[in-house]
Amino acid sequence: MARLAQEGALPARRTLHVSVAEREARDDLRDHAPTPSVRARAAAFLRSASGVPPAVTARARMLRPRHPEPVARWLNRRDAKGSASLPIRDGGGRTPACSP
Repeated sequence: MARLAQEGALPARRTLHVSVAEREARDDLRDHAPTPSVRARAAAFLRSASGVPPAVTARARMLRPRHPEPVARWLNRRDAKGSASLPIRDGGGRTPACSP
């Protein structure tokens, strides 16, 4: 296993560098956010920031197990947009059959 990691056959483990202020802000969001989706995303971020791989976080360390891809997308979006990336974005879902 160590030889494979040295040869580059295994992907590098993702590491998050988080400031104390950002960690405290995510702790607050995890505990007090108004929507469950923001609380779940903040919890996943904190687990990944503490060194747990995103796949393990998604499958075993969240209240509701998820597929690893959405958790990885949340982390990628966090890297690109910062803390504004936590809420669910508008535009998803089915278009209405009748306009109001």
